[in-house]
Amino acid sequence: MKRVRLGAQGLEVSALGLGCMGMSEFYGAANKGEAIATIRHALDLGVTLLDTADMYGPFTNERLVGKAIGARRDEVQLATKFGNERREDGSWVGINGRPEYVRSACDASLERLGVDVIDLYYQHRVDATVPIEETVGAMAELVKAGKVRYLGLSEAAPATIRCAHAVHPITALQTEYSLWTRDVETEILPTVRELGIGFVAYSPLGRGFLSAQIRSPEDLKEGDFRANNPRFQEGNIESNLELVDRVAEIAVEKKVTPAQLALAWVLAQGADIVPIPGTTKASHLEQNLKALEIELTSDDLSRIEQAFPRGLTAGKRYPDMSTVNR
Repeated sequence: MKRVRLGAQGLEVSALGLGCMGMSEFYGAANKGEAIATIRHALDLGVTLLDTADMYGPFTNERLVGKAIGARRDEVQLATKFGNERREDGSWVGINGRPEYVRSACDASLERLGVDVIDLYYQHRVDATVPIEETVGAMAELVKAGKVRYLGLSEAAPATIRCAHAVHPITALQTEYSLWTRDVETEILPTVRELGIGFVAYSPLGRGFLSAQIRSPEDLKEGDFRANNPRFQEGNIESNLELVDRVAEIAVEKKVTPAQLALAWVLAQGADIVPIPGTTKASHLEQNLKALEIELTSDDLSRIEQAFPRGLTAGKRYPDMSTVNR
């Protein structure tokens, strides 16, 4: 497994990580045993960056990841997040970046994960009611206390990133990035590259849509949050399928799957970008990892650009974009 430096602060991770969110929530019912087996298989194959958050479940995903890691803690770069506050019953409290909450959330995550230190601790969403300097100041205290090694932000705007980085070095920014979500190319990527901050691409397969396996809203399981996503709904899904099918034709020519081609495209955007596709199945994990073997030529990239031009995706990426810092 190829390893890369994520940011300029010394963190090294596998070139492809594993997003664990769907193992507990959001994509319909998941099999806990199968999820744990998939995480352990990922470690066997050299995947070391595991991504979770306290809100996934809520709270159950951190426990699942901690159980899966077990005695193999030293093989893992463990990333988790705080800031989307939920109750045990799953109800939503709100975005919370208050310093006292940062400290209590970290302690709770450490306990659920069963570890002494978190490798990469993200603010999941920016709290517009709390100055970012105060939130990151509290996060920096966690580093000094030895509870966290590196700091990250998720879905933060360029100005927020700069202010945060001035308080304490930010190692990574995690934001959605794929063929159908390319907003970051305008300002976000130039900003993090200027500052020496690594980029972690979540949903690099467009929440599974770029696999070309989802053809209609009826293909989604009961309880799948994508059913409420504008891009999957009638009126948008038809236009998006046309774009995906064009990319799928290129994948057939290259004798790879559409998902592998979509992942290879993200990987080709820079060595400082680490995608974290999520899956609950070991077989899908193995297929995703084969994207690391795909070499895209300049001609390939040009053809993909023509097939799926930036900005043509139909629909917003969330029903409510108000929580995304802009």
